Amino acid sequence: MDVNYELYKVFYYVAKTLSFSEAASALFISQSAVSQSVKVLERRLGQVLFTRSTKRVTLTKEGEMLFKHIEPAINLITKGENQLVNSQNAGGMQLRIAASDTICRYYLVPYLNRFHQTFPEVHLRVMNATSLQCAELLAENAVDFIVANSPNPALNNSMQIETLREFSDVFVANKHSYDYSDRALSFAELSALPILMLSKRSTTSEFLHEQFLSHSVELAPAVELSSNDLLIDLAKIGLGIAFVPDFCVEGKTGDELYIIKTKDKLPKRKLVLAYDNSLPVSEPTGYFMQLLKGERN
Repeated sequence: MDVNYELYKVFYYVAKTLSFSEAASALFISQSAVSQSVKVLERRLGQVLFTRSTKRVTLTKEGEMLFKHIEPAINLITKGENQLVNSQNAGGMQLRIAASDTICRYYLVPYLNRFHQTFPEVHLRVMNATSLQCAELLAENAVDFIVANSPNPALNNSMQIETLREFSDVFVANKHSYDYSDRALSFAELSALPILMLSKRSTTSEFLHEQFLSHSVELAPAVELSSNDLLIDLAKIGLGIAFVPDFCVEGKTGDELYIIKTKDKLPKRKLVLAYDNSLPVSEPTGYFMQLLKGERN
């Protein structure tokens, strides 16, 4: 059946917004043109796709079935267009990566250096965001791939997700201010102390809150910040007990800072590489992902 792509595009926007006027606005065409396109599509398919009333528009059962197939197709085309536009706007080839400040500093820097030495002409664009926000950027095709913490509720089945490494989270403190070096603390005991941790809009915060709740303990942080490095600095001066990934304090523990042992064990988390495998991968992008996965010497 020969159906014009533009008709499916109009159908997609009406189905997504459930509004002929909003679809017209998004497509920069008149509302009557939208209505006419929908009628043409319904006539060619021999199906009624929308139920119209004076107050609202709803999808019919046939319309819902069609939308399930059209939505991923339209999204795929849009992602491809955006990838081309972004490359042209950059004045040449570029690589777009999203990762948190912590992952960039403690994990990505050597890979960025190696990549730049191999592809000095490629423009590197590194966006800093929480792991949750990174997954959202990937879903919007604003980046080529992300390196993020997992578990991460913003990662979904449409993304290719590969584990890069595992890590543990630890509680660190100034021994002179909080000396519990002779025993392990339970979550209940920790909850009575000033906990310094990342802000709520982070996978780390969600993870720790879930762990405390699983032990029927309520967590009320004394300080919430967006930087693990600052949390460590505050712990060093005795302001509280910082909750950070273990790789952030490698080589930093000693007289000033130590890791508090816990009775309740925290499960390990992962650093993952996530990307959209339905889109073509450029040579530089593929090279960088191979570096991360250890496929390049």
